[in-house]
Amino acid sequence: MTAFTPSRRFFLRGAVATAVFLPVVAPGLAKAVAAPDPFIEKLIASLSLEEKAGQLSLYADLTRPDFGNVNPAAVAQTKDEVKARIRRGEITGLFNGIGVAGARELQKVAVEESPHKIPLIFAADIIHGLRTTFPVPLGEAAAWDADLAYRTARAAAIEATAVGLHWTFAPMVDIARDQRWGRVVEGAGEDTYLGNVLAVARVKGFQGNDLKDGRNMLACLKHFAAYGAVQGGMEYNTVDIPETTLWETHLPPFKAGLDAGCLSVMSSFNDISGVPATANRHLLTEILREQWGFRGLVVSDYTSEEELILHGYAADGRDATKKAIMAGCDMSMQSGLYFKHLPSLVKDGEVPQAVLDEAVRRVLRVKKALGLFDNPYRSMDAKREKADVRSDGIVALSREAGRRSIVLLRNEGNLLPLAKTGKKIALIGPLGADRHNLPGPWSVFPDRAKGVTIEEGLRAVVKDPAAITVVKGVDFEAAIPGGIDAAVAAAKASDIVVLAMGEAENMSGEAQARTDISLPAPQLALIEAVKATGKPTVLLLRHGRALALTGGAREADAILATWFLGSETGNAIADILFGDYAPSGRLPVSFPQASGQQPYYYNHRITGRPQIDPKVKEYKARYREVTNEALYPFGYGLTYSTIEYGPTMVSAPELGWDATLTISAEIVNTGPRDADEVVQLYIHDKVASLVQPIRQLKGFKRISLKAGERKRVEFTLSRADLAFVHPDLKPAAEPGAFNVWLAPSAVGGTPAEFTLKA
Repeated sequence: MTAFTPSRRFFLRGAVATAVFLPVVAPGLAKAVAAPDPFIEKLIASLSLEEKAGQLSLYADLTRPDFGNVNPAAVAQTKDEVKARIRRGEITGLFNGIGVAGARELQKVAVEESPHKIPLIFAADIIHGLRTTFPVPLGEAAAWDADLAYRTARAAAIEATAVGLHWTFAPMVDIARDQRWGRVVEGAGEDTYLGNVLAVARVKGFQGNDLKDGRNMLACLKHFAAYGAVQGGMEYNTVDIPETTLWETHLPPFKAGLDAGCLSVMSSFNDISGVPATANRHLLTEILREQWGFRGLVVSDYTSEEELILHGYAADGRDATKKAIMAGCDMSMQSGLYFKHLPSLVKDGEVPQAVLDEAVRRVLRVKKALGLFDNPYRSMDAKREKADVRSDGIVALSREAGRRSIVLLRNEGNLLPLAKTGKKIALIGPLGADRHNLPGPWSVFPDRAKGVTIEEGLRAVVKDPAAITVVKGVDFEAAIPGGIDAAVAAAKASDIVVLAMGEAENMSGEAQARTDISLPAPQLALIEAVKATGKPTVLLLRHGRALALTGGAREADAILATWFLGSETGNAIADILFGDYAPSGRLPVSFPQASGQQPYYYNHRITGRPQIDPKVKEYKARYREVTNEALYPFGYGLTYSTIEYGPTMVSAPELGWDATLTISAEIVNTGPRDADEVVQLYIHDKVASLVQPIRQLKGFKRISLKAGERKRVEFTLSRADLAFVHPDLKPAAEPGAFNVWLAPSAVGGTPAEFTLKA
C-alpha cells in the first residue's frame, strides 16, 4: 500500500509558468532509451520475423470481466485463444482490461511459456481516473493549476497501477479551437501556452520520478498531430493548415510533454494536407525522430493504420502496413495488420529488416524502461488492488479538483452563495438526481455507484433536507409528459431554483461532434418556463465543451460552468454553491454568443477591417447577427468578491535584445470575502512580418487575496517570450513595439507598451 497525500505540491504556487518548459527528462530515463543495449540487441537477433511482428501488435483485452468496450468492432477471443497467441509470441500487450489476477495469469504465460520470455505491457484509457474519477481534462484545465493536474494524474496512476496497468493513453494535448469537436473534452482547451503547462504536469504525474516504480505508469501523448484542427469540428475529418500554424499552435504541447520525459506517442486519425498522420513520415520521422530526437515508441490509434485504406492512401492491408511502418509508426493497435503482413513484407524486400528491427527495439526499450524485464509482475499486487483504489486521500482529491474546476460565469445581485437555512430550494433538471453521467466521457472503469449526485451533495449541506424538492422536468434531449408542469409547480413553491442542465456524457467525447453547441430545445423550454415564475435561478451547467447559451439560459441570475466533475460532483458543487469555498476557476475555452461563430478562439489574428467602433457594422469582419466578442472570454471567471486591477506597468520603455523586462500590476480585493485570482499575462506584437494574434497568453500566476488585501504581481519577459514561428519554421522575435497586459481574462486589463530593441 502507498499513502496518497493530496497536499503534495509539484509546482510552487505563484511560480512563473514558463519555468516548466526547461528540458526535464530524467538522465537515467533518457539513457535507458538512447544507449545501445546488448541485452535488447541479443534479444532482437533471436526473434523470428513473426515474433518481431508480434512485439508490434497490441490488442483489446476482452478476457477480463472489468473491460468496458469503448471501441468499435473489437473481435472477441477466448482466454485460451489469447493465451495461445501470447505463448507463440504474437502479442506485445493488451489494453482496456483490468484486474491483478487476470494480468498475472496472462503475464505468466508470456514470461514462462513463450520462447523468449518477453513480458506483456498492459494499457488502458485512463483519461481522468480509474474507479475514482476526476474532472474531465477540459474541466480540470479551468483550475489553471499545474500542481492540481500533476496530483490528479499521480492519483490516477496509483489506482491504475493497483489493478495491473503499465501504460495510459493520456494525456491528450491537442489544441482545440472549435467547440463543435467532441474531443475538446479530453484536452486543455484553445490555448497553446496553457496546453504546454498542463501537458508537462500530466506527463510527470503519470510517470513519476522513476518509471520502474510499480506505482508509476507510462504516459502517451496524443494525438500526433493537429487532431484538434479537424475541419468543421467534425470527428475524424481532414486537417488543412499552414506549416507555421502546425508549429506555432499544435506541436508545442507535444514537445513540452516529450521534454518532460514521455516515452510514447499516439498517431492521430486525421490526415494533414492529404497525408494521414499514421503514415505521415514528415510527422513521425522527420519532426518527431530527427528534429526532436524522440527515442520512445509510436502507437497507432485504434485501427488507424487500417483506415489508410478508406482514406484512399493505401490499396489494401499490406500496403497500409508498409506505409505506416515506413513512416515511423512502431506499433499497430487492434487491426492485426502488422502481424499479418510485416513478415512477408520483409521477406519480399518491401520493408527493410532494419526498419522492422528499429521498431521492435523501440518497443523493447520502453518495456525495459518500465522495469518489466526485471519484474514482469510489477503493478500486480493483490494487496494494493484493495488498498490503493478509492482511498480516502484520492476521493478527497476528486472533491478538491471538482470544486476548483468550477467557473462562476454570472452572479447577478450576489445571489450566490446560497444560505444553508431558511430557504426552500427546487432542484430541477435531468442532472439533479442523475448518477450515471457523473464520470463524463472517456471513463472506462468508473465506480458509478459511489458517485455523489447533485441532490446528495445539496442534501448533505442544507440543514433541513426536506427543504429541497427534486424534479427532473425533461430528459436531456426529449420532453417528459407533464414534466414542465411539475417543474413549474416546484419552482413556484420554492424560494430559489437550481437548474441542473447540460450534456449527457454521450454528447461529448469521441464521435460526438455537434453542429449546434447550445442546450437542447427541451431543456431550453424548461428553463424558459421556470424563469417565467420569477423565482431567482441558479443554472448549473454540465458539459464537455464551451456552450452557446441562449434565451433563459443566458439570463439566469447565476450561472456556473461545472463541466463533468467526476466521482465527487455533488459535494464539489455544494462546496461552491453554499460558500464553503469560493469559486476560483477560469475558462480554458471561449464561450461564444452563437454556435455559428465556431471556430472561435481568443488569440485570433487581427484583420484589415476589424470592428473597432461597435456602431460601425458595415464592411467589417463580423457576422450580421452578433458582434465578434465572446459571451464569456477565455480566462474569464468570477469570485464571490470583487477584484480590481491597477494599470499594467513596465520596468522600462525598452527591452534589450538579451535583457529582461518586469511587468507588474497591483491587484486589490475590494470585496468582503477572501478570493483566489488568476493573474494573466498577455502580449501583442503590433507590427510584424506575419500578422500576429490580437493577444497571446505568456504566463499566469494564481494568488490568494484576503478581503481588502492588495498584492503587486510581477512577471518577467525576455526576447524568447516574444518569438513567433517564421516561414522557415524557426521561432524568432522581431524588434518593434509590443502591447502587454496583466488581466483577469483575454479581454480585460489596461495595456502598457514597450519596444524590443535590436
